[in-house]
Amino acid sequence: MRKTLCKSLLLPLFASLSFSISAAPATQPGTPSAVVQTAATVDVNKADVATLQSELTGIGKSKAEAIVAYREAHGPFTSVDELLEVKGIGSALLERNRDKLTLE
Repeated sequence: MRKTLCKSLLLPLFASLSFSISAAPATQPGTPSAVVQTAATVDVNKADVATLQSELTGIGKSKAEAIVAYREAHGPFTSVDELLEVKGIGSALLERNRDKLTLE
């Protein structure tokens, strides 16, 4: 009875360990275990509607079109803060994307 009890307790333990080990993500030797992703930057003076829409948080098609229309009507942006002049772009939305925005 003792052997049966030990087997019935150890089998689920070893099975769960093998599942957790096989489910762990594989890392290659020589690479850091934490993956560092760098955010892509978007040049607001050169980006098209599709790029603005896909790369910026909270920017849909209409806001991306408004940014491009403003740029075409008023010339290139001289600062990132000038985006506040675009209809639909508020300070919270600008701050959420500030680290992704560049001017060239």
